[in-house]
Amino acid sequence: MNFSKVIGTVLILISLGLGYIGVNKLVDNTKQVNLLGIKIDASNEKGQTTSYIYLGVAIVLLAGGIFTITRAKK
Repeated sequence: MNFSKVIGTVLILISLGLGYIGVNKLVDNTKQVNLLGIKIDASNEKGQTTSYIYLGVAIVLLAGGIFTITRAKK
């Protein structure tokens, strides 16, 4: 097995983990309550920003992992 394929696979696995964490953080920090027809927003802006950073890094790592694996085939 090529070392580049191993690195690519590790990057993809890390990106999947970070994506999972990011989605869970986003769901936890976005709350909206409907009380007698009035929407009350109880979102945590800092938590949402952190979750978007996790998702962004996950996308970059996924792209890097895919690029590394496809580059190793040549």
